[in-house]
Amino acid sequence: MRKQLSITEGIFPMPVLMVATYNEDGTVNVMNAAWGTMQERDTVVLNLTETHKTVQNIKARGAFTVSIADAAHVVEADYFGVASGNQTPDKFANSGLTATRSPVVDAPVIHEFPLCMECRFVEYQTNEYGCGVIGKVVRVTADEKVMEGDKVDISRVDAIAFDPYTHGYYRVAERVGEAFRDGLRLKK
Repeated sequence: MRKQLSITEGIFPMPVLMVATYNEDGTVNVMNAAWGTMQERDTVVLNLTETHKTVQNIKARGAFTVSIADAAHVVEADYFGVASGNQTPDKFANSGLTATRSPVVDAPVIHEFPLCMECRFVEYQTNEYGCGVIGKVVRVTADEKVMEGDKVDISRVDAIAFDPYTHGYYRVAERVGEAFRDGLRLKK
């Protein structure tokens, strides 16, 4: 038997993405965004409204970075979601995290988050079904501690996901199968 639920942003897991930009004065701004995905292999789409300081910065600077939040920094990641850059211009400084300028886009790379996509702003879309920032990924970096040889080991990333039903964060770490292989057992 199934139970009907209220309509919500019910896809789980939702990523916990740290979207970083520079403010007008050159200080770092970061926001927590759960509504984001890859549109293509090298294209990021973030469902963000224009009222976010981050969106204003993206449009002004033409760039942003997207980092994957990890369990070790869940407090900082959540803070970036509850403090608005419009009201708290120094929120990155309050976090205690560190960043350096990307060598390829005008946006900061946050050192403490293990994976980072550096993006060039492509366009902002808005219509009756939503709004969003589209960015072209021009560089991806990973902390060496999450690498296994030349590949990222997601269990070492210790990424977190957002649960829209209970507003919790969960670890995304345990490998349970082999993509593009396990399903072949059912092919006839």
